Amino acid sequence: MVTQPLPPAYDVKGNLIFPNGKSTDAQPNTVMNLQQYQDAVAAETPGHQAQLPALSAIASNFQNGYIANWNLSIDHDFGDFKATAAYVGTAGIHLPYVVFPNSYTGASPAFAPFTQFDAGGNPIGGASSIAVVASESHSSYHALQASLSKNSARWGLGLQASYTYSKSIDDTSSVQGGSIAGAGVILQTSPQDPWNPSAEKGPSTFDVTHVFAVSWIQMLPFDRVNFLQPLGRTVTSGWQFLNITTLMTGMPFTVYSGVQQTGAGAGGADRPDLVSMPKLSTSGANPADYFGRGADNGSFFYIPINVAGGTGPNQGRFGTLGRDTFRGPGFHNFDVALIKDTPFGQRGGGELGTLEFRAEFFNVFNIVNFGLPSNILLGPGFGEISRTAGTSRQIQFSLKVIY
Repeated sequence: MVTQPLPPAYDVKGNLIFPNGKSTDAQPNTVMNLQQYQDAVAAETPGHQAQLPALSAIASNFQNGYIANWNLSIDHDFGDFKATAAYVGTAGIHLPYVVFPNSYTGASPAFAPFTQFDAGGNPIGGASSIAVVASESHSSYHALQASLSKNSARWGLGLQASYTYSKSIDDTSSVQGGSIAGAGVILQTSPQDPWNPSAEKGPSTFDVTHVFAVSWIQMLPFDRVNFLQPLGRTVTSGWQFLNITTLMTGMPFTVYSGVQQTGAGAGGADRPDLVSMPKLSTSGANPADYFGRGADNGSFFYIPINVAGGTGPNQGRFGTLGRDTFRGPGFHNFDVALIKDTPFGQRGGGELGTLEFRAEFFNVFNIVNFGLPSNILLGPGFGEISRTAGTSRQIQFSLKVIY
């Protein structure tokens, strides 16, 4: 392997930008002679091909983002129970996101104003992609949150239950695109249209409409059961039953075409048009076939390429399908535990310690919670789920000495 040093960089006045080879030598607000540098690099490249740099910047009008919160809640006690109902709202203002004023890598002349092209449309100078971190993103969250709790010792019952009905909307759920969920699933990309990032407005990638959770603990008074009393209190007392239940609806996902549809380049992920609305389900003959048509799942969509007025290598246009249009399968989980506390020994006026036995059952009903389906239309296994969200049933036993 032979290393080749890069040519020196000059400013527009012909002065070396790094006269001593150190980045700290560059003067503030130095304007680089990019074309001269590109020509020098091309001269050292086999075939003398132009090498266009990918640039990153922060917008000159970048502002610090902030969050606004508001809520209204009502609490009421019903004997041993406490009920709460609340409306909660949140808005994120001037949040960061990335804009691409020169479109994406491989953009055609009509979409890349900061790239120089020859008569044949081949790039010969300027920049390739330009990623600018701006602060024009916005998010909103609205939720109805209700809860019911019981903390008294009456009936030997402890309870905490909550329900949330919410909606989270944004135009990007993270600063950079390309968030991968795994197994052929893409959660987020850069905007389909680099010139119109606001068109990405839709449900957040983490939005969940309904969430219900309950946790309760019940003391089991076996020592009061007549036919068990001959066993003695050492055996019949100290039993507890615990349960944690979680029920939630699915998370959103986007369908991508898997092909560059326009001349805007290949940095975003183009979306198709929706032809007909699929009935998404995991209850069919093949539960993993979420769209229900197997190898024909793509028939729900149309990729707008080779159309009149189209651009780019495939003479296409941007698809009309929105971001995060569909919802994945819901999530249901039930965890239970049986606990037995047995005191032992004497210390002063009390016990020396406690021996705690626990039998814990995670996902006790062994419910299969499916993950998101493959969402690249021209990719392998489109519309089919290849992984689960959560584990299968797990059982564990433990003993712990507390003293």
